[in-house]
Amino acid sequence: MSFQLSRDAFGHLRLRDEQGQVFEQVVPVRAFPISAAQDGISIMDREGHELVWLNHLAETTIDNQALIQEELASREFVPLIEKIVSVSTFATPSSWQIKTNRGDTVLILKGEDDIRRISKTTCLISDTNGVQYLIDDIGRLDKQSRRLLDRFL
Repeated sequence: MSFQLSRDAFGHLRLRDEQGQVFEQVVPVRAFPISAAQDGISIMDREGHELVWLNHLAETTIDNQALIQEELASREFVPLIEKIVSVSTFATPSSWQIKTNRGDTVLILKGEDDIRRISKTTCLISDTNGVQYLIDDIGRLDKQSRRLLDRFL
């Protein structure tokens, strides 16, 4: 399917399909935001109806890709954990001092169930406020961070 994305005067995404029909305030949604971020992207209208399905982001033009990526980045907030500085206790609840790609912070781990393995090397950690933190590759963490994380896995 051929389509064109643009922004209106208010910065909202607009989609023009191959018949020339225009849909205002469309929203891209990832089917698998963590495990396959470039695969399975749907563009939805204001009422939540799917207008376009992309098996892979590369199926559309470079301009459309840029607008989709820009819109997704403005709506998604999943900080990447780069380092676990310290953990208050190895029992839960515990406070974790961490460094992320968005800055330093403290997360409160309510229980070990709040650490979910997505794959062998990836895990998602939810804190008590509902913020989700991603470790995209456990192997890239430093030795101390891996040791602290292993105590909870």
